[in-house]
Amino acid sequence: NIHVRVFFTPCHTSGHVLYLATHEGIKEGALFTGDTLFVGGCGRFFEGTPDQMHHALNEVVAGLPENTKVYVGHEYTKKNLEFALDVEPSNKALQAKYAWTCKQRDQGLPTVPSTVGEEKIFNPFMRTREVEIIQRLGMDKGDAASPIDVMGKLRERKNNFK
Repeated sequence: NIHVRVFFTPCHTSGHVLYLATHEGIKEGALFTGDTLFVGGCGRFFEGTPDQMHHALNEVVAGLPENTKVYVGHEYTKKNLEFALDVEPSNKALQAKYAWTCKQRDQGLPTVPSTVGEEKIFNPFMRTREVEIIQRLGMDKGDAASPIDVMGKLRERKNNFK
């Protein structure tokens, strides 16, 4: 009795989807995100826009129960969290997740799954309203930066992050 819900989330590719699997006897669902959401990051916008990724992450994913387990398409967690620390260095939960990730990877262990609730705490692409991120991107001058503009600037900076 597994129920699968499909969410259309174009951006990485024009036909990208997420799959949410639930079972009436299990408390948390399992979200399979492919190349849209990664632990601590998101996919490149190959065929889409910042608005589309904002919708996918901050409306579709963020709207799911916080205990939903997140299964991503690739093990990019360590590098993603290094970028996240660059744009939000004072985030204590992010610092702890990075330390845990380093230990996991040093032991050859995965960092997946995450949860929707965890991603909302340390994934900068799901934190586009955070003042520290906006300031670190140099977007704090004049009018308030829109979450969509922040999403675009984050992805641009991540694309060039070493």
